[in-house]
Amino acid sequence: MCGIAGFLDSKQRNYQPESILRQMGERIASRGPDSFGVWWNESVGLGFSHRRLSIIDLSAEGHQPMHSASRRYTIAFNGEIYNFQTIRDELAGNGVQFRGHSDTEVMLSAFEAWGIEASIERFVGMFAFSLWDSKQRELYLVRDRLGEKPLYYGNFDGLFVFGSELKATTEHPKCPTDLDQEALAYYLRLGYVPAPYSILKGIRKLDPGHFLRFKLESQQISTHCYWDRRALLERQQAATVKYTEDDALEELERLLRVSIREKMISDVPLGAFLSGGTDSSLIVALMQQESSTAVKTFTIGFDDPVYNEAAHAKEVAKHIGTEHTEWYITAEDALATVPLLPQICDEPFADPSIIPTYLVSKLTREHVTVCLSGDAGDELFAGYNRYYLSASLWKYFSRVPKSLRGLFARCLLSSNPATLNRFGSILSPAASRLGRKGEMNHKLKKIAELLSSDSVYQLYDDMFAHWQDPAELLGKDFSYVPLRTRALGSEAAPSLTENMMYIDLCTYLPDNILVKMDRASMAVSLEGRIPLLDHRVVEFAWSLPIGLKSQKGSSKYLLKKLLYQHLPKEMMDRPKRGFGVPLAEWLRGPLKDWAGDLLAAPRLNRQGLFQSDLVEKILNEHLREERNHADKLWTILSFQGWWDAYQSKQ
Repeated sequence: MCGIAGFLDSKQRNYQPESILRQMGERIASRGPDSFGVWWNESVGLGFSHRRLSIIDLSAEGHQPMHSASRRYTIAFNGEIYNFQTIRDELAGNGVQFRGHSDTEVMLSAFEAWGIEASIERFVGMFAFSLWDSKQRELYLVRDRLGEKPLYYGNFDGLFVFGSELKATTEHPKCPTDLDQEALAYYLRLGYVPAPYSILKGIRKLDPGHFLRFKLESQQISTHCYWDRRALLERQQAATVKYTEDDALEELERLLRVSIREKMISDVPLGAFLSGGTDSSLIVALMQQESSTAVKTFTIGFDDPVYNEAAHAKEVAKHIGTEHTEWYITAEDALATVPLLPQICDEPFADPSIIPTYLVSKLTREHVTVCLSGDAGDELFAGYNRYYLSASLWKYFSRVPKSLRGLFARCLLSSNPATLNRFGSILSPAASRLGRKGEMNHKLKKIAELLSSDSVYQLYDDMFAHWQDPAELLGKDFSYVPLRTRALGSEAAPSLTENMMYIDLCTYLPDNILVKMDRASMAVSLEGRIPLLDHRVVEFAWSLPIGLKSQKGSSKYLLKKLLYQHLPKEMMDRPKRGFGVPLAEWLRGPLKDWAGDLLAAPRLNRQGLFQSDLVEKILNEHLREERNHADKLWTILSFQGWWDAYQSKQ
């Protein structure tokens, strides 16, 4: 894994380009601590910067930026091509000679043999790279199919900049650094900045499965899709092959074994995250069967049993036979991470589970350099409870006229917390599914916010919202485009649940889950690999009917059935837990003063972004335990922390 950055300056301004390229690389040094290289082509005003984390071919032959044998192509590459050995063997059979054994050199040889687009379609991997074609005088930026690796770019007055992280691009002195107000509004609603936006105006994220082409002669920039997520739905609806359950199970195991086997190729020590849940346990069980030695596994634990899965992970590790390491972290360990988040996240990011993700990455990096993860099982095999909760809520909501639902919602929202908690106790035991005792008023008010939904899809979209109406906080209009519209347009997936899964595949997965994994692991120079996101596994999962993903109230049906072939069902059959932290309690306790300082009215008024009276209101409600506003507050606090760090660099 590596970090890349660079720029193309068609105006050939008078500055020290190689010095700027070095500065851009230094800002993302944790992505590549092993070596550093820059390449500058003065004749066209183009330069690449590369930070290397050596994984395959630790020799100097793997150094980047790298030129192809004919020197037609120059690349700065971040990621891994897992099938590079197969491609190398094919090229070698056709007479291609290789200097080293890196996947980067194989990529360059593939470009020379087959062309850029044909080669990209053959690559199996996670990647983001810049490529200069000196013959056609074209610059390419390419991002992997699912969006595991990030890639930012911007075009300003003859200056085209790009990088693995936002802070690498802003290191160029001519790169504008104004806040994007529309992106800020999306962030407040979602808790992350969705592609193609970035938090800075004019800088964008390249969409997953796309490449960008910059033609130097015409100064024309175009983007092209080489792997269409929408085609997954169309192929599924047109599928003629109908898998039996046994056939599907056999094919899933075959594909996962191929994916895991390829992702275990490394010239440095390798391990796996193990939470003890379905996805990570299955990945580790298959890893161990593919390994001749004990796989190294890593878990963090909490003293609070509500958040602790370490004991179960240890039991799973013992059964599989891994070399297991666990770290029981204290509240102080977790809280010490909070000041680091602006640097780790690069953009405002309000998912607090990045804290334990960073800590388990930190533990893992003390022992290995590469780590496999069980991410993406929920998105591919209908694992999120919200898929079922939203359908269940809409089943009842839709029976009531919207006008009556609106009236009931206003009553709930105007009721005091004590009244709502008493009302919740009357609903028991059904109320127990809405939240723990003492939180009923928060859950009921959340439901009140959903009552005015026009459709189940709007309800699902609203369930994500940190701030239901960002315009209220910003004091200005905001025209929100729902996630379903962004992902699907007017067409629907084959079923309600699959529609929600597809929305997540296009939005929540690349813009939240994969951002969290990438930033947390790269902050400690750890390469994370995700077997379930092999595009062959993804395409197979989307070829299956919903009945093999969700059946009789059981989520991830096929994954669990495969898991039970390798681990006892009684060991694994337990309630799903998230990877969370006690955020609401922290904001009332050890983070209270920190939060109060960042949200103080004089600071907010000087900043001029948020309505300070509204912020003060929800902060006081939270501190008095009248309502759990942790998500709303954390969204603002995460931005404030990022803003302070960003401003200090300007």
